[in-house]
Amino acid sequence: MSSKWTYRRLICTLSLLLYLGIPHQACSSTFSAEAYRQPPERWPAATTHPEAGKVPELAPLPPLPPEDWHTPASEALGRQLFFDPRLSGSGQVACASCHDPDLGWADGRRVAFGHDRQSGTRNSMSILNAAWFDQLFWDGRAGGLLDQALQPITNPIEMNANLEDVLSRLNRIPGYRQAFSAAFGVGPIDADQLAKALAAFERRIVSRPNRLDRFISGQYDALNDQEIFGLHLYRTRAGCLNCHNGSLYSDGQFHHTGLSYYGRQYQDIGRELATGQAADRGKFRTPSLRDLAYTDPWMHNGLFPSLRGILNMYNAGMIGSSQLHPDLPPLSPLIRPLQLDTAELNALEAFLASLSHRPLKLRPPELPTGIPQKE
Repeated sequence: MSSKWTYRRLICTLSLLLYLGIPHQACSSTFSAEAYRQPPERWPAATTHPEAGKVPELAPLPPLPPEDWHTPASEALGRQLFFDPRLSGSGQVACASCHDPDLGWADGRRVAFGHDRQSGTRNSMSILNAAWFDQLFWDGRAGGLLDQALQPITNPIEMNANLEDVLSRLNRIPGYRQAFSAAFGVGPIDADQLAKALAAFERRIVSRPNRLDRFISGQYDALNDQEIFGLHLYRTRAGCLNCHNGSLYSDGQFHHTGLSYYGRQYQDIGRELATGQAADRGKFRTPSLRDLAYTDPWMHNGLFPSLRGILNMYNAGMIGSSQLHPDLPPLSPLIRPLQLDTAELNALEAFLASLSHRPLKLRPPELPTGIPQKE
């Protein structure tokens, strides 16, 4: 009777540990939380796909790369411009309309509203940590912040403004003339200055250190055993590190995961719009997972409000290449069934929760007042 009771207690204990995602010596011989409570260079080797190439380890954000045009004056000016709806054709839409500091520097919507309440076709990407990305937007059509800064202003669905009209308006506002002169020198306000001012402010939109950052820095109680097991899965069987790696938790590359809805409602051909190459059809840039708890809903179309639902899709291998529309290229070889059990999915989801730290609150600045003066 005692032996039977001991066996039943062991089974119950193992079941509970598995449900919580905490490995036990009797059910996992390959994982030890202690193996991660040390500097990352001594962690167990990651398991990555050859197609991913050399994969950088997870890491805290590096120092912001310097730019000679990013000064306190240009940053303060860019902050005003970012919140100023006078950059739009209607005078009612600002950059902050779709990139709200209270909403993870996105807008919390499936897709954004723009000029005349027109709906866009894609989810607003958060601008957090955009300074470190070489290609911006879901399809990578902008080569960095300077290239990106003016595109929403002239986009007919977004801010629907004529750039020359915007520059003329800014040149007739005394406060802006003074601020641009302080940032870039005396002279007419031009498009290059406008782009640099906006980019200077956007470069400062940076994630705060999260619990994984603290763990990597040696604060080993920042993650519990279940979360460390999730970290282990992230780097091994779950395959997350193939794409969501480095300090941004993104490789900045473009992958076909089968979510283009090609030939159906919500169709989006992705990077093909930027490159014109059929091989890029259905590819989208890997989003950063930093602060993902504050940037929902997720994916390029904003159709996914549940993180667990997304994990379940990847666990199943998405829809598989055999189910794709014949005009689509094959799925990325990085996409495959993972066969993670419930306990492992619980652990992975718990680990992902450690990647977020609520962004700092930021009040809109006071804007230059007055009606633009006539030339």
